[in-house]
Amino acid sequence: MDGHPTTDIPLLFAPLNIRGATVRNRIVIAPMSMYCAENGFPTDFHAHHYAQFAIGGAGIVCVEQASVTRVGRITNGCLGIWSDEHAEALKPIAGFIKSQGAVPTLQIAHAGRKASAQRAWEGNGPLTAENIQNGDESWTPVGPSDLAFADGWLQPHALTIPEIHEHAVYFAKGAVRALEAGFDIIEIHMAHGYLLQSFLSPLANKRNDQYGGSLENRMRFPLEVATAVRAAIPQDTPLFVRISAVDWIEGGWEIEDSVVFSRELKKIGVDVIDCSSGGNLVMGATNASFRRAPGYQAEFARRIKAETGIQTQAVGLIRTAQLANELLESGHADLIAIGRQALFNPNWPHHAAEEMGMTRAFKHWPHQYGWWLEKWKSGLSANGETLNVR
Repeated sequence: MDGHPTTDIPLLFAPLNIRGATVRNRIVIAPMSMYCAENGFPTDFHAHHYAQFAIGGAGIVCVEQASVTRVGRITNGCLGIWSDEHAEALKPIAGFIKSQGAVPTLQIAHAGRKASAQRAWEGNGPLTAENIQNGDESWTPVGPSDLAFADGWLQPHALTIPEIHEHAVYFAKGAVRALEAGFDIIEIHMAHGYLLQSFLSPLANKRNDQYGGSLENRMRFPLEVATAVRAAIPQDTPLFVRISAVDWIEGGWEIEDSVVFSRELKKIGVDVIDCSSGGNLVMGATNASFRRAPGYQAEFARRIKAETGIQTQAVGLIRTAQLANELLESGHADLIAIGRQALFNPNWPHHAAEEMGMTRAFKHWPHQYGWWLEKWKSGLSANGETLNVR
């Protein structure tokens, strides 16, 4: 995998080769669930939502988590990849992302004990009688143990050893379907308190067999999933894994555990560790109980990269091109993911390029836009105005 560019362009806009994929810049649109799928199938909203990011100039557009089983959805509105029909429905989205020069990526996932929940804007908690009256279905979640995510949440079924083995197969099949849909990178979701991270964390995993107890045992199932996925996809297909680098809770998963885990993932053939955090509290996917600052998770990416040699992706309140580029130049990470900042400004990559002196005559924009924008810029200049993209 290539690291630094051969020219003096900002590292944020240097191409990166990862196995058989060439990424045009280091900007990744982070996967963010939209909770508006229908029976796991994408809607028109999804198509337009992901199209704007591809047009917006990102190097990688990661489509939100798609569940490898029906009961693995977080909510009734989550995407699925548990059938060939779901893969077929995702083809237009992957195809359009690719047509705009971005690399389409799908995050495959299983919600585990956080499944059968409300959509985020409905309360982000367990389903209520009103939700079910309005048409939502409820189901029994699964997890490493029968410990509910929080008070009031459904008690999960503790997976048996044969069921654990079956779920590794589900992930492998989901990865194959993602490739058939046209995605060029696979990301396995092992973060935020969902199934695979709940096996890792001692806060959720209370098993006393070979899948619980010691760090080695708690890592066993997630590593089996990574092994199954790596074996199921071509060698030139990049494989990312998103982790919660820490639980942010005393007695939970720590950064030292993430370093050990990442080292094992690298041996399997994982290419990039996507470094998020939290998720084992009831306040949503990521921990909301502490004060966040720009780049607050980047140190996790730096440490994992430094101690294991694997490439990393930093995410978390990275709002400016300057900070993004500094994190790359300082060796904190190889890729920068933006999420809510991209929702606020889908053209953030193009604006970052303008800010860093990378654009000339809007050549990095789609030509359908560039022609108009260059005339607009010329008109501003003629009137003595200065283009400000910030």
